Amino acid sequence: MAKRIQALACIHVEKIFILIPWFSPAFKAGGPIRSVEGMIKQLSGNGKMFYVFCSNKDLDANNIAVPANEWVCFSDNCKVWYSSNNNILPLLKKEISLQQPNHIFINGLYNWQYNIKPILFIKGINKIISVRGMLHPGALSQKAIKKRFFLQLLKITGWQHKNIFHVTDEQEKTFAQKELGPAAKIFVAGNFPNLFSNTNVPNKKQGDLKLVSVGLISPMKNYLPVLHALEIVGRQQPGSIIEYDIYGAVKDEVYWQQCLAVINRLPANIKVKWHGAIAKSGIEQALSQSHVFILPSKSENFGHSIIEALSAGRPVITSNGTPWNNLEPSMAGINTQVDEQSLSNAINFFVQMQQDTLQQWGNNAANYARQVIDINTLKEQYRLMFTI
Repeated sequence: MAKRIQALACIHVEKIFILIPWFSPAFKAGGPIRSVEGMIKQLSGNGKMFYVFCSNKDLDANNIAVPANEWVCFSDNCKVWYSSNNNILPLLKKEISLQQPNHIFINGLYNWQYNIKPILFIKGINKIISVRGMLHPGALSQKAIKKRFFLQLLKITGWQHKNIFHVTDEQEKTFAQKELGPAAKIFVAGNFPNLFSNTNVPNKKQGDLKLVSVGLISPMKNYLPVLHALEIVGRQQPGSIIEYDIYGAVKDEVYWQQCLAVINRLPANIKVKWHGAIAKSGIEQALSQSHVFILPSKSENFGHSIIEALSAGRPVITSNGTPWNNLEPSMAGINTQVDEQSLSNAINFFVQMQQDTLQQWGNNAANYARQVIDINTLKEQYRLMFTI
C-alpha cells in the first residue's frame, strides 16, 4: 500500500488554465464553447487537469444557473470558475498563483476581460492563444476598425513574439502568419467534433425541401443571401414547398431586422421559422427533421454545426470559407459562391431531388464526416502543443 501511495505521488499532473468568456452550460455563443468542451473531454485524464475561468453569463448577458465565484466540479479532470465580476484580472492573477498551471489557454482575441487584459498583464507563464478564426479575412472584415485597433495595440507590446498561437488547420495558419509575421510560433491542432449517428432523411417528395441552419444570427453566417435565394426559388418554383428552420441566438439585431424584412415578403410556398438559440442536446433532433443543412458562412475556423450535420447524414450547402470543402465530388453537399443566384441553384438542386437520391447523398455526408476526422491524430497535435 505504501508503495502504491508513493507511486501515485510521483505522477505529474499537467495543469491547463483555460480563459473563455462563456462556457457550458452557456450555449448561445456557439462554436468556441463546443471546441473547448470537446478538447477537455478528449484530453482529460493521462495526467491533465483543466481549470476553466469564464463568466457566469450566456451571450445575451443573462445569468446561467451555476454557483458563481467558486470552483465547481465540471468533470473528473475539470473545474470551472463562473465569475460574476466585471473586472476579473485581480482575481485571475490570484487563482493562477494558487493553481500554478503549466499553461494558460486563451480563447479569442478581442474580449477585453478574457483576452486582451490577460494577454497584456499576466506574466511569467506560458500562454497559448487560440485565435478561433478571428484572423480570417472574412472575420477581420467585420467591425474592421475596432479589430485593427486591438491588433495594433497588441503588436506594440510585441505579443506576437512572446506567446504561442493555436489554429485549427493549415489555411488558418496561413491567415494567422500573415497578421502575426513569419517569426510567430503557430501550432495547428484541429477541433474535436461531436459526431452524431447517421439517420435516414425524412420522407421527401420532388419539389419539396426542409432546410435547417444552426448558427448565430450575424453577417458572418450569411443568412441574408440565403433568404434572398429562397425568394428566387419560391417565385421560380411556385408549386414547391420549402420549409426553413433557423436555430441561433441573435448576435446582430440590425442584421436580424434586415432578415425579417425579407422573410416577411417571401412567397407563401416558402415557410421560415426562427427557433432562437438551441442547446447542444437539441441539435441532433433538429437535424433529424431536416433534409439539407445550409450555412454559407463568410468564414469558419471549424464550423461545428456543419460537421455535426454531415455526421448526422445531412447534405450541406456551404461556402468555400470553411474547412469542409470538396463536398460535391464526394456527393455530400455543395460548396457554393455566396451570391443569390449560386445559392438558389444549390437549393433548387436539392428541391428537385428524389427521396432515394437524397438518402444516398446523406449516407455520403456521414461517410465524409468520419473520413475527415481522426481523433488520435488530433490528440497527438494537442500533446505536442502542450509540451512546448
